[in-house]
Amino acid sequence: MRFKLILFLFFFSSLWNLGLYAQVRPRVPQTGNPTGIPPQQNPERNQETENETQGRKKLIDDSTKMVFGPNTSLYFLEKDVKKNRIRKIEGDTSLYNFHYFEPVAKSGWMYQDLGNVGSAAKPIFYQLPTMIGTTSGFEAYDPYYYGPDSMRYYDTKSPYTQMNAFFGGGNRNMLDLVFARNVNPRWNIGFNFKTIRAKKTLNPNARDDNLTEQNAYALHTNYRSENGKYFLLGSFSRMRHEVNEQGGIISPDIDSTSLLFAYEDAKVWLRESQAIDLRQDYHLYHEYELVKGWQVYHIFDRRKQDVSFFSPLTTSDSAFFKVFSPARFLDQDTTYNRNQFTDWRNELGFKGDIGPLYYNAFVKFRSGRLISPNFDEPGSFSEFFIGGALRGEISEKWRFEAEGEYSLPDAFRIKGTFVSPYLEATYTKALYKPTAMQQFYVGNHHKWENNFDNIGVDQIQAVLKADFKSLSLRPNVTLNRVNNYVFFDNDQQAAQASGDAFMVIPGLKFSVNLNKKLYWEADAYYTLITGDGKDNFRIPDVLVNSRVFYESPMFDENIFVQIGLEGRYRSDNLADFYNPAIQQFHIQNTFNVYAYPVVDFFFNARINRTRILLRMNHININMMEQPGYFVTPYFTGLRRTLDIGISWPLFD
Repeated sequence: MRFKLILFLFFFSSLWNLGLYAQVRPRVPQTGNPTGIPPQQNPERNQETENETQGRKKLIDDSTKMVFGPNTSLYFLEKDVKKNRIRKIEGDTSLYNFHYFEPVAKSGWMYQDLGNVGSAAKPIFYQLPTMIGTTSGFEAYDPYYYGPDSMRYYDTKSPYTQMNAFFGGGNRNMLDLVFARNVNPRWNIGFNFKTIRAKKTLNPNARDDNLTEQNAYALHTNYRSENGKYFLLGSFSRMRHEVNEQGGIISPDIDSTSLLFAYEDAKVWLRESQAIDLRQDYHLYHEYELVKGWQVYHIFDRRKQDVSFFSPLTTSDSAFFKVFSPARFLDQDTTYNRNQFTDWRNELGFKGDIGPLYYNAFVKFRSGRLISPNFDEPGSFSEFFIGGALRGEISEKWRFEAEGEYSLPDAFRIKGTFVSPYLEATYTKALYKPTAMQQFYVGNHHKWENNFDNIGVDQIQAVLKADFKSLSLRPNVTLNRVNNYVFFDNDQQAAQASGDAFMVIPGLKFSVNLNKKLYWEADAYYTLITGDGKDNFRIPDVLVNSRVFYESPMFDENIFVQIGLEGRYRSDNLADFYNPAIQQFHIQNTFNVYAYPVVDFFFNARINRTRILLRMNHININMMEQPGYFVTPYFTGLRRTLDIGISWPLFD
């Protein structure tokens, strides 16, 4: 055992300090987000820039037959349409990161979850919100929602179908189905269907005792008029995400017979409690070109989120609330917290191009309300925005962008971006509103009524780009100053910080190619937080991800394989605890989510366009001082499990 431990530590120390990557020329880390810290949105959007294509490839083969494939089934995004920079992107058929099938893994492990697919999750690093106005505040299941912000609109020459089936060890299963087709050359329609069926990793009592059950679908269409002046994008999205909450492992300090690493035999707090997040979005974007280079556009949104939590307090589940949330304001026998957030948005604007300069100006009106059976009356809001954007392209590789919006009377965001072959930098200054849930809430165990000030932030992000023959370096830094930050404190109450927090987050991404088939890559971040408000952010001081892998064609290039080891590491930190009754992560000061390196084995292969994956999670279990690791207080990470998956695209 001691020899195996020494051998493993030697390998892992090498893993953090060297680097290989995935082509003869190293893959260059993407630069849309300089630090590599993902936005608080659906983690699949991180794949978009990797698949960008500069145009359609040849569609006719030497026999004059139409050849259907990824280059005839392209997709684009609404944000690029609005900016007059439509990029037609091929569907991903590469092996790179294919073994990252679950949303938290796709983010680069930049989320803190509860150790299972579909469980509540939050970003590890502080994230600026995309909306400076009022939002619901129920964000724990955002990574699993495919909404209008991430919708893919297709431009196909033939019917296109993408089927992805992932079978995680311990019955952690996901199914994704994508279909799109052209009704005519100017009109495309399609739909997406997603399911999650993830069995409990802690104390399941039957084969189908699931932690998470999700059914989600989306319908989408895009249409361009015959003269090309009118362009329409429309979608409808729906998700029903059901979680059978467990509350975490019972502490051995409370029950001496409870073990922290018993997994299937663990003692957990909750067995009858359930949370549901139901979302629906109706979305429309359309524009009309009045004269060449000048368009008017309109955006309509109707969004609805219905969040509920149910727990019978006459069962053993009541013990959880006696320890963590003893108050019972509404009912002694049952907890039923339900909140429904609805908002409407209409945005009207104009945009256009004058040579290399793009411009945009808009007005936007939002109205909405938060209602609950526990409220005496609904909480409603109305918000009016004005804003605009400018973009100048000096050349294909040099550009600057500026954008801003102002919400009457006291919320705003301005952002400037500079892009060159050697440096990317952004500066953002914002004043945004607390969420509706942070301002007003009434539940069986928690209630508050606040009048918080808006939250202020200054953020600078920069990345240097240095590429050599076999080495690519991306040193980067993020600087944040956050004041009036609103968070959930140790008493699980919404609170506002009285002081500023200053964050300095230097990082490094690098990739090295030692030969034609063996590769290594790594990214690492160090976080330093100072100021009176520093204790409100629980971010590990050190975060490292790295992998080494072999990639090569085989059998006369009929099969492509990728095989390797990867590791991830977070230093000791007092990570936030999760309370399912309010569906929020909150500060705690007693449980150290200790530092622990996790190593996985992965094998990806592609035969024609069909891809398969094998991933063995946590191969170093029982090789360290601790028998396992935690991702959240009293929620263990995966034990050693085998995941398999297949992706099968059809283009006709």
